[in-house]
Amino acid sequence: MKALHRRWPSLFRRVPRDNGAQGSAPAAYVVLKDLPPQQSAERVLVRWQRWFGFLLVLGLSASLVLYTQTTLLCLLAASVSIYALCSLYKLAVTLRAFWSSPEVPISGEDIAALDRVSLPVYTILLPLYREASVVHQLVESVTALNYPRDKLDVKILLEADDRETAQALAGLKLPPSFEVVEVPEGKSRGKARACNYGLSRARGKFCALYDAEDRPDPDQLKKSLIAFAKGGERVACVQAKLSYYNPSQNVLTRWFTTEYSAWFGLVLPGLHAWGAPIPLGGTSNHFRVDVLREVGSWDAFNVTEDADLGIRLYRRGWRTVIIDSVTYEEANSNLFSWIRQRSRWIKGYIQTWLVHMRNPLRLLREMGLHGFLSFQVMVGGTIFSYLANPIFWAMTAVWYISRPEALPALFPLPVFYIGTVAFVAGNLFFVYSHVLGCLRHRQYGLVKYAWTMPLYWLLMSVALWKAIFQLVRRPHYWEKTEHGLHELTQVHARAPRGSYAAGSYGSDGVETRHGC
Repeated sequence: MKALHRRWPSLFRRVPRDNGAQGSAPAAYVVLKDLPPQQSAERVLVRWQRWFGFLLVLGLSASLVLYTQTTLLCLLAASVSIYALCSLYKLAVTLRAFWSSPEVPISGEDIAALDRVSLPVYTILLPLYREASVVHQLVESVTALNYPRDKLDVKILLEADDRETAQALAGLKLPPSFEVVEVPEGKSRGKARACNYGLSRARGKFCALYDAEDRPDPDQLKKSLIAFAKGGERVACVQAKLSYYNPSQNVLTRWFTTEYSAWFGLVLPGLHAWGAPIPLGGTSNHFRVDVLREVGSWDAFNVTEDADLGIRLYRRGWRTVIIDSVTYEEANSNLFSWIRQRSRWIKGYIQTWLVHMRNPLRLLREMGLHGFLSFQVMVGGTIFSYLANPIFWAMTAVWYISRPEALPALFPLPVFYIGTVAFVAGNLFFVYSHVLGCLRHRQYGLVKYAWTMPLYWLLMSVALWKAIFQLVRRPHYWEKTEHGLHELTQVHARAPRGSYAAGSYGSDGVETRHGC
């Protein structure tokens, strides 16, 4: 990287701190403090969690040896009850969004009414790692944003050893509002730490985060400002929706896009409508910079730092709202790459749940009963469903194939009826919610794939076990996802900008980067 500094010194220029735009920050960088150990995923388990886990495993093992049938019955009854409650809550959230439009309403007149002179400086963070193949398209997409150039503060964040992306940037003529920032090596490494480094140099009052392959709605920054104004002073984050530009590439991308047509089209808006905590997506988040710094920004040790940040904002009393503005990105089309990506997300969800459950009573006090239960369902329940689905499916298959005598003894009538409703009705509902997501956004060609989503959920269970293995062996390992697998020449033909019907929703963090 030093050689690149010498060869292309202008690439790493420092943009003047005061360019005459309103809202410019002082020349000095802001010093960001690390999160307190109690709020960070640097430690997987605190002492009481380790002891609790050890005693729980020891107690269950002894109980299984001494009282096998009773223990299995209690475990199944508890699992069935948790599954049923999670299904009911997600049903309510989905229907709340489907029968209304909970996103912040923004019209063309609202955008036109914005005064250019009074627009604040807006910082855009672009964390990159080995993205030479798509960086030119990212620069084009950010340049196409409908926002005054002298009010933009764009930080391209590069790791110190990323020579290939730096060389690709050297061949581009970057606008004056762009600054390439080299992120030095540190105790941790990854997207979160790069964003924190960029945030310490942010000049804007507001901040947006985009991934390497993103193509945001040109009016997204202005729509976010309107959402902040309409939402009031307690709105700290605006989450835009994500959509894929390659939904028809193969079966995996069809499942992927179907999944997130429900997630970004129904689940997150439903949580917004209910005032529940929202696990953020990994891109197209818009923040008040002062609030982001106040809550400790991103956890550099959490590999799904976006979900953790959304929960932390809620705990501090801040709100997140959803806007109907689309960012297009690339759906992962390679199975092994998808498993690596999904296992990272699940591992991060486990980290997030463990961190915030270090003091359950304090969490309940800060979030309130509704927020606490929603967190358990949307974060803990998501992990549990990936674990429980293949077990319940296997038991059902064994029953219909061999009818073993021992199996009915584990299901007394109350457990049997609750389990039947939870298993049959719950799975049918989750499938149907994906159908609703496709229909609501005119993804008619994906409806038939929504009915095969249980096959996709089996892949999630595979990713779960990989995540658990990595959580034990390499908790902070950040696996790189390859971008550019889809022919980018088809992007505009399949997904016109601003058209929700042209694409389908993206992920809660598509940008994945290697680090540990």
